[in-house]
Amino acid sequence: MCTVSFIPVRDNYIITSNRDEKNSRRQAITPAIYEFETGKLIFPKDTDAEGSWIALHENGNAAVLLNGAFEKHISRPPYRLSRGKILLTVIASENPVRRFDRLNLERIEPFTLVIVEKGDLYECRWDGNKKYCRQLRNYRHYIWSSATLYEKEIVKKREQWFAAFLNRNSNPTQEDILNFHQFTGDGDKNNNLQMERSGLYSTVSITSILLTVDRGSMKYLDLKERKMYERKIELTSDYELA
Repeated sequence: MCTVSFIPVRDNYIITSNRDEKNSRRQAITPAIYEFETGKLIFPKDTDAEGSWIALHENGNAAVLLNGAFEKHISRPPYRLSRGKILLTVIASENPVRRFDRLNLERIEPFTLVIVEKGDLYECRWDGNKKYCRQLRNYRHYIWSSATLYEKEIVKKREQWFAAFLNRNSNPTQEDILNFHQFTGDGDKNNNLQMERSGLYSTVSITSILLTVDRGSMKYLDLKERKMYERKIELTSDYELA
């Protein structure tokens, strides 16, 4: 939920997320398929709050969460609902962006959602007072770093690493992107893509969604167990990705 990339490759989209968390939190439940009123969703589940930070709907929509909006904020719990529950509420809707726009976010901690809806890409933010949502160009590459953990100069450095990776890999595979998310850095464990800070925070997992015209898959690398899990689903949507 703290480093996210979006990469279009030919007719496919690949969305990948590093989850940087407190080491005191319990280990998440690996991705599974869950039934919602609007259809099936694949997502890993947070054991503590029972929400998620990344999810794929069988209709082809997907969403991924980052903590914070534009800048680091002061956390003021208790909050009414976890951000992971908000993500599931949004992506379980047939129109996630409209759902975000209409959702009551009073007393919800600031967050950013990256949403793929009907092949279009959106960036939706809540800063604790106001919502912001804009459509991005789905044929371009993007990387986000959580405002709660990374200063602006580190965010810029990560963008440079991302650009260098894409220069070396014009049509990267999902495996290439997973490797980028796991091994990229300059030796600074505090700010490498797979980070570790004073034994308190670390990157605990990397999750990657591959969206094709008729199928979605989610790969989940549990960095504590050093195990890779994968779930696939046939898409029910009748629209093209690009």
